[in-house]
Amino acid sequence: MPPARPALTERELRDYRAAFRASRLAMALVDRDGLVVAANDSLGALLGTDGAALREQAAADLVDLAADGRTWHAYREVLRGRRSRFRCTRRLKHPDGRKLWAEVTVAPVPDTGRVLLSVADISERRELQARLRHLQMHDPVTRLPNRALFFERLSAALECAAAESVEAATGAAGPTEPAGAPEPYGSPHAYRSYRSHSHGRTGRIGLCYLDLDGFKAVNDTLGHRVGDRLLAAVAGRLTECADSAGYTRSGGHLVARLGGDEFAVLVEDSTGTEQLADLARSVLAALERPFDLGGQRLSVSASIGVVERAAFGTTATGLMQAADTTLYWAKADGKARWTLFDPERNAHRMTRQALSSTLRPAVERGEFALEYQPLVDLAGGAVRGVEALVRWNHPQFGVLPPNRFVAIAEEDGSIVELGRWVLRTACTQARQWQKDHPRERPLFVSVNVAVRQVWDSDLVADVAGILAETGLAPHLLQLELTESAVMGSAGRPLQALQALSDMGVRIAIDDFGTGYSNLAYLSRLPVSVLKLDGSFVRGFQDEEHPNPADELIVEALVQLAHRLGLTVTAECVETAGQAARLRRIGCDTGQGWLYSRAVAPDRIAAMIEGTTPLRV
Repeated sequence: MPPARPALTERELRDYRAAFRASRLAMALVDRDGLVVAANDSLGALLGTDGAALREQAAADLVDLAADGRTWHAYREVLRGRRSRFRCTRRLKHPDGRKLWAEVTVAPVPDTGRVLLSVADISERRELQARLRHLQMHDPVTRLPNRALFFERLSAALECAAAESVEAATGAAGPTEPAGAPEPYGSPHAYRSYRSHSHGRTGRIGLCYLDLDGFKAVNDTLGHRVGDRLLAAVAGRLTECADSAGYTRSGGHLVARLGGDEFAVLVEDSTGTEQLADLARSVLAALERPFDLGGQRLSVSASIGVVERAAFGTTATGLMQAADTTLYWAKADGKARWTLFDPERNAHRMTRQALSSTLRPAVERGEFALEYQPLVDLAGGAVRGVEALVRWNHPQFGVLPPNRFVAIAEEDGSIVELGRWVLRTACTQARQWQKDHPRERPLFVSVNVAVRQVWDSDLVADVAGILAETGLAPHLLQLELTESAVMGSAGRPLQALQALSDMGVRIAIDDFGTGYSNLAYLSRLPVSVLKLDGSFVRGFQDEEHPNPADELIVEALVQLAHRLGLTVTAECVETAGQAARLRRIGCDTGQGWLYSRAVAPDRIAAMIEGTTPLRV
């Protein structure tokens, strides 16, 4: 047990009292009931009176300690001896009318049953902090809030919305503002207090995220000084638009420069998408007016992404991602426009990104499978071949047809690996049918090839190697390329097609009639098959009132192909009437739901055996 501390002598007590009275630090001695026992002249001067006049007054009232619940509770805990020290920051009114910032400290005085309250004027320090914060949080070129302040404001607004939603659901009020919170909105609670006194609340939030079109050219041609002046002028017009719409309010900024030539206008408690659309239209109109920059006359446009949604459940990151995506749409749609966020379009984009990121590994994981659609001899009705159609058994999105992922594969180059797998699998299957049914006429297999496979890989070597590996005869393989790819072939692609044809592989033009339709190419290319696009065949569907022009066009194409030594396959044959008209015209083979959808390999085997008839 520590030894007892000796009592202060009378002289020491006089010294303490003298120091207390003479101190420049405002102080008061307070009893356990919170009443002032003694106050020095510094405190009296701070509060516009003399120290003696403060006796018996409630200390909490003098320095506003009861303004919020948390501060009041902490102060009472010190008075009761349950807490050793308490400090907070308060904003007080000086007798001359000016506001000042004060740091209030409350601590027990040992062995007296009293506490010492001290008040330090920290206004100069706070003003310096505020100036430094303003410099830190504002863009020096446009003097608008910068990215840091914008996100701080956005986060505070979203947190406030979340707190209000919880209160609305539970009926309980959230905690009060923490003592000494920094300005302007140190917490969602302080921010919520500001909002409740400033305007009505809707629980929604809106954002216009804009980027200047062609700003880099201004910097490159006229220099960064002119570019900065243009940015400052744009900032002024954005602020005018927000002011005229009633979006700016005292205490905070809604227009910000996020960096480079990117700006944002935040609309808290928005009333709906029409409000944001009106703002976006006014911004575009304001920026269309030429800028006069010291005799330099410039015109500029902007692309704007607009997002408006319920604030509850929205994150700052999620909102900005949606705005960035929508801004990209506005750029892609032609610039100088605004575009509203579309959840369906975004879902498609997200799905496309997900497919793109998993396509390459999916080949290695064996997530792809082939189905086969019969190619039927129109004259005799027998199956002559099959077209291999790839399917992706995606673990998240289910079975995907080729139109969902082939274009993506062509863009990122994974079509080469995927196409090689399709070719090997189809040739292996065709050879297996041949082995299983040696007495039947062997089926040829038709495989779609993207033009990128010709450019990015040695297609001739791939085909030769796979045919040698599987033992399939070259004439039983048909490679389909789209008309646009084949008709524009020159150089390496043309050489590859010629080498494949010389090898005995058949080359077919897919969707003929939808691309260049430059018939002069047909005599120069090593093509053996034309596959008429389904749009021609669909013109035959009205069997009661046929269009003679449709039949004349198809008949002319078939006759031309035959004179060039080519065979013709009609796609999308769905009715017996269509098949009859195509047969009369002289079309060689047909493909479509009249005969069969694309099916698994075992169904094709049953067709070869005759156990599963075609639906003719």
